[in-house]
Amino acid sequence: MKRTLSLALAVLFALAQLPILGAQAQAVGIISGTATGTNGAALAGVTVQVVNSAGTVVGSAVTTATGSFSVSGLAAGTFTVNVVGASGAVIGTSTATLTAAAMTATVGVSATAAAAAAAAGAAAAAGGAAAAAGGISTAAVVAGVGAAAAGIGAAAVVATKGDASPAR
Repeated sequence: MKRTLSLALAVLFALAQLPILGAQAQAVGIISGTATGTNGAALAGVTVQVVNSAGTVVGSAVTTATGSFSVSGLAAGTFTVNVVGASGAVIGTSTATLTAAAMTATVGVSATAAAAAAAAGAAAAAGGAAAAAGGISTAAVVAGVGAAAAGIGAAAVVATKGDASPAR
């Protein structure tokens, strides 16, 4: 009798724990995709941020050599997927929705020409301001513009013309 009572209490205790375990288990969503530049080439090494409807970054990833990314650990909801260039500017955006029935989404995010131009312009302006303020070399400015262009998957062509000004 004591053994039956002990066994019944043990089973009752175990069954009482099931609702708690069920409440802790939530569906985990994944947003994956590919980031491309204005020329359609993969954007490698750029940051992808997943932002919820409240405007909070809830996940991020860095793209692979093929431009692919994956962000997991997401709850159901609608998200903005931003590709962030080397300058920190958002150069491409898309949206993804995760529902209880479909907790995976695949998106393609392409850099827009306007965002790419703005990012490259910001990098060039920063280099020009630094040159005016204290003498940054032309090579450093060219390298900065090239890095900004590479960060958004574009090509930068910088031409220089020799003049009669004295060397610095």
